[in-house]
Amino acid sequence: MWKSTPGSDTKPMTTPTSSPNMPTPPRPSLEPARSKEFQGEMAHIGKSVIIRGELSGSEDLYLDGEVEGNISLVDHNLIVGPNGRVRANVIAKEVVVHGKVDGNVEGHDRVELKKSAVLSGDISTKRIVIEDGAFFKGAIDIRKEKSEGKREAAAAASAGASYSSSSAQRSLVDAKFEPKI
Repeated sequence: MWKSTPGSDTKPMTTPTSSPNMPTPPRPSLEPARSKEFQGEMAHIGKSVIIRGELSGSEDLYLDGEVEGNISLVDHNLIVGPNGRVRANVIAKEVVVHGKVDGNVEGHDRVELKKSAVLSGDISTKRIVIEDGAFFKGAIDIRKEKSEGKREAAAAASAGASYSSSSAQRSLVDAKFEPKI
């Protein structure tokens, strides 16, 4: 907790900039803290931007504006900010929603709905997080990991192979010991 002491300056400290004439771009006041997965290069769409049509990219995207159409970030992450309004089907590696989404969401790895999220549409993902207070209307399809599916297929194939070989052995045994009439 911060306490003021008598005689201390209560003004916030500012860091000197190299060029004082250049204004700094405004940042969203409620921008979420980014996890390690979302660090690095990220494109930003501000809250005054409206996009109608197909949106695709090859980098992570922080969307705080409006998008109407489709969003495709197959190998990258999408964060819908608190001011974000999306009326689109979304396909991304990971999707975090703080704002409003009307449409189906496919997150290949994970979908997370924060407490301020409003999502109307179906979700398809491997992992999902829905915080208390988030609004969600739709269906959820939880997909299994690919490695689990391969294990199950291999187990089924080996079970089928052992069954077919044992049934073939039984038919040979039955043929040997069948009484000849």
